[in-house]
Amino acid sequence: MAAPSGESRLVYVGTFSRTAPHGRGSAEGIYVCRMDPVSGALTLVHTVADVPNPSFLALHPSGRYLYAVNAVPEIDGHPGGAVSAFAIDPATGMLTFLNRQSSHGAGPCHVSVEHTGRFVLAANYGGGSVAIFPVQGDGSLAPASDVVQHSGSSVNPRRQEGPHAHSITPDPANRFALACDLGLDKVLVYRLDLEAGRLIPNDPPFARTHLGAGPRHLDFHPNGRYVYVINELDSTLTVFTYDAERGVLEELQTVSTLPEGFAGQNTCADVHVHPAGRFVYGSNRGHDSIAIFQVDEGTGRLDAVGHVPTQGQTPRNFAIDPSGMFLYAANQQSDTIVAFRIDQGTGQLAPTGHVLSIPTPVCVKFL
Repeated sequence: MAAPSGESRLVYVGTFSRTAPHGRGSAEGIYVCRMDPVSGALTLVHTVADVPNPSFLALHPSGRYLYAVNAVPEIDGHPGGAVSAFAIDPATGMLTFLNRQSSHGAGPCHVSVEHTGRFVLAANYGGGSVAIFPVQGDGSLAPASDVVQHSGSSVNPRRQEGPHAHSITPDPANRFALACDLGLDKVLVYRLDLEAGRLIPNDPPFARTHLGAGPRHLDFHPNGRYVYVINELDSTLTVFTYDAERGVLEELQTVSTLPEGFAGQNTCADVHVHPAGRFVYGSNRGHDSIAIFQVDEGTGRLDAVGHVPTQGQTPRNFAIDPSGMFLYAANQQSDTIVAFRIDQGTGQLAPTGHVLSIPTPVCVKFL
């Protein structure tokens, strides 16, 4: 649902609210903004209050519905978090709550919608599982039609004592869904059964990152042949080739997201490929920067271009607007979303001077 040229575009911001366990969470819920397509400025237009920890958002391909995880350890009298459904007013962007369903695991942290819009996918960080939910005719969610529990551990005793599913993303062909599990150092691959609403382990069922990497999020190159995985724990980005017919990943390259000589504490968070496919961006929390890479169009490999400070603390999430003109860094610890203009030739980022104050922003999504 593209915005006509010259018209403002609706933008939704997920946050940590005042709900436990995120002690610093100070937001009211989901924030609805408009983006000026010329200046890149964001303006707050609505606040959708009383949504418990809507930390990650996803939009239905029709543009009529929004889905948010409720990143909590228990809700509605049952252990584990939930996924909430909202209807979108096309004129104002305002959200109307439809319903929510158990995510079947604690601390759901990521939600996506497969490309037909018939199913919503969610990843439970605390529970170490992934789930799939049928979308009903009015956009509300039916109970999960399948839940897959991950198992195992890896080498970091504090962060990888068990599975921690951190994201689940449909591939461009909508045949498979790829789930990054930080606790297992694996990207698990599931075949999407859109008739039965099931997640069926692929053969082979996963690709490994190196030990201690902690894969968190991923993004596909527009040509569908490459996948870029950001690794939280060791501040790296891994490039995989992707066989879309078989759902098979093969590691091509791993690069650091940090400048040479940096010795401070850092964890990575988010990764996005520019719509033109020429650049890849990753966020550093600690170094508090966006790392910029140029893509070799023949091989998919990355060359480091540089780092740009996000002008705030802890860029948990960032987003590139659909036109590819602007990047927005959500600084969770400093309560700001900072706008940058993207140089279409070099990929470099220049601050626009536009900064929107929103409490504990953790996800930015464009309608």
